[in-house]
Amino acid sequence: MRTLIATAFVSLDGVVEGPGGEPGYRNSGWTFDGIEFDEAAYELKGREQGEATAMMMGRASYEAFSPVWPGMTEEFAEYNAMPKYVVSTTLREEDLVGNWGETTILRSLDDVAKLKETEGGPIIIHGSAELNRNLADAGLIDRYHLLLFPVLLGAGKKLFSDTDKDKQNLKLVESEAYGNGVQKLVYDVIR
Repeated sequence: MRTLIATAFVSLDGVVEGPGGEPGYRNSGWTFDGIEFDEAAYELKGREQGEATAMMMGRASYEAFSPVWPGMTEEFAEYNAMPKYVVSTTLREEDLVGNWGETTILRSLDDVAKLKETEGGPIIIHGSAELNRNLADAGLIDRYHLLLFPVLLGAGKKLFSDTDKDKQNLKLVESEAYGNGVQKLVYDVIR
């Protein structure tokens, strides 16, 4: 069974929207604004590329990443080479870019559950706040890789659902605090 890993830059109040400067969000670029850069805090991001065997995202993240990431051959070489899965009911085959490797469209959470049952290594989820919430609500996420930033953003897309559901326990398997206030938190979902 494959491991499904949600990875995110997240504010202390759970916002994941626009961390790198994406347009359309009033606090866009919040991971850089007033936060001293500490290379050590991003070690997890490099490690993820080496450990993941496939990448998953929702339609909106695919449409944001696919015009940019294929050209970032140094930063995202491993991600660019690995298979990609886009979970969407509206994306069409003809909407897929031709220069980003093998891409499969999954139409439902049931398709994601079936993919998890196949042979292979970890699948990493990038961006995709709505997809992350839906996958978590369906009990499909196995691990969280979080870089928690010392900011409160208030409004914005949240990583975690506000669905009224039973408590979900997590096990902290790795953590580190950095001088700039960022914390690395890696949690396994307990079932």
